[in-house]
Amino acid sequence: MSELFDAVDALIASRSPLPAPAERRRLRQAHGLTLDEVAAALKVRRATVSGWEAGKTEPRPPERDAYARMLKQLARLYPADAQVPPGDTAASEMPAVPAAAAPPAAESAQARTGPAGPTAKSANRALHPAAPAASAAVPRPAATTKPASRRPPSVRKAATVGTPAGGADARFENGPLAVIDVEDGQVLAFCVGGLVLDVPAKSLSALVEWALREGRLGQPKLSGPGKDADPLLVLTEAALKRYGLPLTLTDEEKLAGRIPEDHKVIKQLARAEWKLTKRGLGPWARIYRPATGFQRACVQLCIPSWNALDTRHWGVAGQLPPAELARVLGVYASRVMTPRGSTAVTGLELMTALHPPTRASEPDATGKRHSERNPGSLGKDPVDCAPCEAPDGHPLLADLPRFHVRGPAEKLFEEAYDWARPMTDAECTLRYLVGIDVNMAFAAGANGLVVGLGAPTHVKNPAFDPKLPGSWLVDLSHVDLSRVKVGKEWVELDGSLLPSPFTPKGDRPAGPAWYATPTVAYAVELGYEVRPLEAYVRYDNGRYLDGWYNRLRDAYLATMADLGVGADLPPEDFLAAMDGYRDRDPELVVVVSAIKATVKGGLGKLRERPRGEGWRPGERWRALERPTWRPDIRAAVISRTRTNLHRKIVKHAAFTGQYPVAILSDCVVYVANGTSPLDFLPYRAGKPLPGGFKLGVNPGLVKHEGTQTVLWGEEVRERFNAPELNLARYIKDGTVTDVDSGE
Repeated sequence: MSELFDAVDALIASRSPLPAPAERRRLRQAHGLTLDEVAAALKVRRATVSGWEAGKTEPRPPERDAYARMLKQLARLYPADAQVPPGDTAASEMPAVPAAAAPPAAESAQARTGPAGPTAKSANRALHPAAPAASAAVPRPAATTKPASRRPPSVRKAATVGTPAGGADARFENGPLAVIDVEDGQVLAFCVGGLVLDVPAKSLSALVEWALREGRLGQPKLSGPGKDADPLLVLTEAALKRYGLPLTLTDEEKLAGRIPEDHKVIKQLARAEWKLTKRGLGPWARIYRPATGFQRACVQLCIPSWNALDTRHWGVAGQLPPAELARVLGVYASRVMTPRGSTAVTGLELMTALHPPTRASEPDATGKRHSERNPGSLGKDPVDCAPCEAPDGHPLLADLPRFHVRGPAEKLFEEAYDWARPMTDAECTLRYLVGIDVNMAFAAGANGLVVGLGAPTHVKNPAFDPKLPGSWLVDLSHVDLSRVKVGKEWVELDGSLLPSPFTPKGDRPAGPAWYATPTVAYAVELGYEVRPLEAYVRYDNGRYLDGWYNRLRDAYLATMADLGVGADLPPEDFLAAMDGYRDRDPELVVVVSAIKATVKGGLGKLRERPRGEGWRPGERWRALERPTWRPDIRAAVISRTRTNLHRKIVKHAAFTGQYPVAILSDCVVYVANGTSPLDFLPYRAGKPLPGGFKLGVNPGLVKHEGTQTVLWGEEVRERFNAPELNLARYIKDGTVTDVDSGE
């Protein structure tokens, strides 16, 4: 009988009544709950809860009953017709107070200073309370009013709704950062969520003091053993002028990456006992005092007019007004982390923030704790790479002849594709070239990848182990793409129309060469035996990049959802949603660009080369002293990304008989008789080819990159006398220049 009761309970739970989507969101926010908190309680993804609140999807059992129970309890606490209590997060849906509705100055002053009234900050939180900055929608700042009081750090402005100042941590109630500007002679701090504070600081050293003591800026750590993020101050040109700094850098200062050490502002900081890191006072700077105990005293500066926000990755962010810039950086900070430099630097720092090198040990016999390596991290000490993994000029190669050029048998060369071929006669009879692009391809390549955590071990004639990360010297020239295994079946293909999966240019290997584990594993998957001659393997290994991937994936998906491109859309709906998404909210498009750059730049930093350090070949350079200088990890991610793409190309060819004509990194170009990817991707009843290309926004899925005519492609190649010109480089808008062609 109990089984019947359970079945009845399950049936009832499957139809648990739920309020309207907008009401679900109101109830969550009324109780101050974040999407992440609800998702964690229900053991679902944050994007899933966001979809329920947007009405895009509906919960299913067993989560539906628990979700309905939560909303029912919240509805009792926050009836829809009740007045919103002070501090209630639901008030974040209210518009900013218009000028006509502002209280008289005397009444405002009493509210801020009188013993019975709330403070300026608490009054502002009643209208614009703390809530997750990573919520499903991120409205833009609105016009606001100025209170009469100028008592620091009083609230001068409260802009929109829905983009809160901080989170649950009271230490950082004003958010992770502030854009410092000057209006009518008054220094203002534009924080996320539309919060604007008066700043009394008359000097840069005083501004740093204000940020640490009164600003309540910062961000909680991302991992248990990690550190809280330091406050970030973004200085506008008006703020630079106010604090005695140049509006732009001279050519010499740009080359040095900093202003001179004898600048009056640096001397002023020194007199106040503030220090600068080795990179000095440049576009991104850290100002600190040595830590006392566990207390850190460090503030980071970002100076857009000194090119801190590279336009290649941040677009027009550096030219945005203060409130809009605070919004862009605030969304990025809440979803990725507080920027700590360029997107590349931040991508690398995110790895460390998620896997801090050390942690506190368990108490010893005397009750004391010690610092020990944090399991799953790279540790705090750098390790040397294998000689084959070392870039040219590395100290490990100091004994090589001066002009020696290392070949494939001496140097690991795992890079992204840059391959193209002439079109066949049959392809020339079709009308269009259609490009598809893999979303967050390198992030997807990092997902679930086992990488080395420690130093390599050299072995001779090893048996290949696809689960063991490392670099392998092996001959793959015998792999014939005309006959390969797809799953468990051998299939016949036209190998002349396929790039080799083992080289970036798609050439067939001529003999032994060094490869990362994913490349050799793919040769085995294609059905061929491999016999490595030697290897550098890493027995200490793990899925170091999983948390990094998850954080960046969620940031990307949440921001694309804000732009109207949700996950799991049918292919036609996805293509429609992607059409024109850049025009819906240009500021969030900047965030998307920065997230993508964080992925590629962070992986690039794993093999950072010397820059402007007076370096000579054979000498060590600064990046080698980081435990995160790991060219082997970068190579493994690129290897896996390239072989993942080749696997999809092979499955597509085996099923459709269609072959790509060009590949550039994560963009693949096919010939078709229509202008859409659906004109050549083999969808059946909305279902894609298993293991092949699938349209969608998730990392690893593909989107439409661009379409040009076959006639355009032939004319371009003829104009530059280059029958194998890589058309994937120009497929997006069709623009080709002499510079682009390399001539």
